[in-house]
Amino acid sequence: MTIFGHVFNHSTKYAASHVRNPLRNMWRMLRLFFVRPLPGIKVMLQWNKKVISSLTETDGFFRIDWKSDTEVDAGWHQVMVKAGDDAGGIVGQGLVFVPHKTQFGFISDIDDTIMVSHSGTVWQRMKTLLFNSPHTRKIFPDVALHYSMLSAAHTIPEAPNPFFYVSSSEWNLYDYLVDVFRFRKLPEGAFLLNQIKRWYAIIKTGKTKHQGKLLRIARIFEAFPNQRFVLLGDNSQSDPDIYFKLAEKYGSRVHAVYIRVVNSRRLPVTEQTLQSLEEKGIKVCLFTHSAEAIAHSRAIGLIV
Repeated sequence: MTIFGHVFNHSTKYAASHVRNPLRNMWRMLRLFFVRPLPGIKVMLQWNKKVISSLTETDGFFRIDWKSDTEVDAGWHQVMVKAGDDAGGIVGQGLVFVPHKTQFGFISDIDDTIMVSHSGTVWQRMKTLLFNSPHTRKIFPDVALHYSMLSAAHTIPEAPNPFFYVSSSEWNLYDYLVDVFRFRKLPEGAFLLNQIKRWYAIIKTGKTKHQGKLLRIARIFEAFPNQRFVLLGDNSQSDPDIYFKLAEKYGSRVHAVYIRVVNSRRLPVTEQTLQSLEEKGIKVCLFTHSAEAIAHSRAIGLIV
């Protein structure tokens, strides 16, 4: 099992999701980037009777890997993590997600795949991010319906397919994104986000070299070797290329690839990449509206 976390000098939780005042929303968003990470802090995770310790890195990030001594049921499990020395410190509550043993897993990008983010335009992206609360942030029509249907594909309600949301958005936005997803009734899942950014780098939010995203998705494939995956993204940045590289490495374990068209100028190269995927025997769907993706999922028997 693996758990990620950060230690900061103050809370970074995004509060008051229902507020519709753009200036108040901007202030709450900016606070998420005015963080002071605490490096070299000892953190201790308690899982049942086992205690595992680690130290935070320069950006306050920690990663703890461990193996449970007992069989663990699928679903969400609480863990406790303490930061600081034995006498003081603070305690945080985390969640570990154990997927059900289903046939499929789903890995999805977030910005411009699920949420309208304008990733290709700096000022539009910043305006969308700063002035919208989780409850006013727009998602694409029918995307929640499509993902809910995929969550139930070829399984039973008690054992939904696992969803992994892998994004170039930073860990600063974790609580914000979870709030958006729950408000819009998207399937619960595990988030794998990008390295923390400080306030002076906020204009670069959502921008990262695609190699980091590729590695995060590859870790999911390695962690769940018995499942086939459906990859969902868009053509605003590097998703088609990333998914092609994954298909080269993992072959038939990539069952299907869905790419939303948000950048018409990149359409020819996107079509070329998807054609190469199709030649590998992978089902592909290039779509503008989620209704098209739903129809494709029905056509290939992924959903009914």
